[in-house]
Amino acid sequence: MLERIKKDPVLFISGILAIVSCFFVHPDEKYIGYIDFRVLAILFCMMLVVSELVILGVFDKLTNKLLSKVHSSRIVSLILVWLSFFLGMILTNDVTLVTLVPFAIALMKTFDDRKTLTFTLILMTVATNLGSMQTPIGNPQNIYLFTHYNMEIGNFTLLMLPYSLCSLILVTIAVFVLCKDQKITHEEPKEQKKIPAVKVAICIVLFVLSLLVVLRVIHFLIAFGVLFAVMLIMDRKAFKGVDYTLLITFVFFFVFVGNMGRIEFVYNAISGIVEKQPVLTAIASSQVISNVPAALLLSAFTDNGEALIIGTNLGGLGTLIASMASLITYKFHAALPKPKEKSVGYVGAFTVVNIIFLAVLLGVYFISGLI
Repeated sequence: MLERIKKDPVLFISGILAIVSCFFVHPDEKYIGYIDFRVLAILFCMMLVVSELVILGVFDKLTNKLLSKVHSSRIVSLILVWLSFFLGMILTNDVTLVTLVPFAIALMKTFDDRKTLTFTLILMTVATNLGSMQTPIGNPQNIYLFTHYNMEIGNFTLLMLPYSLCSLILVTIAVFVLCKDQKITHEEPKEQKKIPAVKVAICIVLFVLSLLVVLRVIHFLIAFGVLFAVMLIMDRKAFKGVDYTLLITFVFFFVFVGNMGRIEFVYNAISGIVEKQPVLTAIASSQVISNVPAALLLSAFTDNGEALIIGTNLGGLGTLIASMASLITYKFHAALPKPKEKSVGYVGAFTVVNIIFLAVLLGVYFISGLI
């Protein structure tokens, strides 16, 4: 566990913050009230189901089916970006990138165009982070904020719809501007893993069960118990695909945020800043500590849940750590062999593209406030 904490900067920092905060507010019976077990259960259930679907090869098969009909590298890039955008809404941004990025790299390597590969991966990352903001289950901070502020799914959807529509247009334009076009031939692999229909059907039922928890139709303990038991019987390997470091990070931040909320000076100071400019504060905070911790921290100091949802989702753009899911793509790209010829730098290009997207979507926010 100590080795895992050292390898994950956000987990390490959150752990340090939680421990330090305990010196200011000594552990007592109120600590257990800090932890939102419902959010943790939803995250665990979603990741467990998606892990099994990945093991079954469902997403590989669907993606291969789509790409087998395409013969243009630019259109391949566009499909990968669109897949990232829409899958992010239901699989969460990190799971989508873990699923699609390795496949995208394997496919785009056949073009022998490192620049197009780099921009495709960057736009896939941006698209995933932006597509995931449309639904309460698209990313961890949405699950938390949706639950914390007891929002209705219809209100949430309408709140983020203008930003999602604008984002889809932006990523589409960016593909045609940044990605070159080459003629290719992509054939669907002859030998494909047979997908057991019964297991897929069970996963769909379990996924719906998880959604019912998000919608507050059933209690989270019922869903957690059912999923845990079913997966234990059906495929124990699925448990390996759960991001336990994310769950532990949430626990650490729950403790830290809970303690900060009990320190009167800190509470009053942060509350004053957040209440004046909640969206901009959330965006700025996300650039430094990433949007999930920002959502957990700032939610303790304001009742304006809609502003935090907008701010932390737009705040996923910007720096490489603004959304920790972005590091997934970076790690895959960094592991690639160095190109023979000089190519575009990933971090620099990533930052520039993200800043442009953030500026445009901030414009949408300010314009919507004037209407």
